[in-house]
Amino acid sequence: MTITVETNGRVQTLTLNRPKALNAFNDGMYKAVGDALSAAATDDEVSVVIITGAGRAFSAGQDLGEMGDATRREKGFVGQFGYFIKTVATFPKPLLAAVNGMGVGIGLTLLPHCDLVYMSNSARLRAPFATLGVTVEAGNSYLLPKVLGWANAADILFTARWIDAANAKEIGLVFAVTEHDQLMTDVFAKASEIAAMPLVSLVTTKKLMIEHREDGFTRARASEDNAFARLTGAPANREAVAAFMEKRAPDFTKLAAE
Repeated sequence: MTITVETNGRVQTLTLNRPKALNAFNDGMYKAVGDALSAAATDDEVSVVIITGAGRAFSAGQDLGEMGDATRREKGFVGQFGYFIKTVATFPKPLLAAVNGMGVGIGLTLLPHCDLVYMSNSARLRAPFATLGVTVEAGNSYLLPKVLGWANAADILFTARWIDAANAKEIGLVFAVTEHDQLMTDVFAKASEIAAMPLVSLVTTKKLMIEHREDGFTRARASEDNAFARLTGAPANREAVAAFMEKRAPDFTKLAAE
């Protein structure tokens, strides 16, 4: 199974479960998470959902094997990516993240869609899109500048640098940093506090919050999809994926900007 789902009281925990692949998202995982969130959205016994990862990673991002396989792509994306992001972005109940380890790519860009993000003090995050010859995803050309401020977003996206837990908290990417062994206890305590509130109040409030960001997010997604489709499989992306597979440094020096 690419995910596991456990319900405790009114709190549901969705665990990304490809630990040998560092919970990298493949087509099956995108669909599984989307389906699980769709089910939770209409389940009156569930008030809050927590997303976390199995093993030592939160998520290593997109499965590069699938990214490099042209037969698996649909308009530049793995087929179920659009469904996954739409489901996450419109999820009508409080959504918490427990970043238990490394979060790369979608392991970072998922976080601005979550209402509260808890991060292990030993975890690290990275937005590697420039190094892959592609661009930012999941509406984060809008969300990251809005959440972090323009300069912090530019620094993360232009340099693809690693972000430790203390820095993630400082720039507002996460809500709280906790000891690794205490992470799930702390997240579950907050989820239980929220779940004790009337579901109608939670859903109505979340709906209003989503409505206020909808226009900017929707336009960003459309622009990103077009840009990502153009860049996926283009020379810079082919060189980045080939270098990754061949375990060498990529060489982008002879590639044009267009």
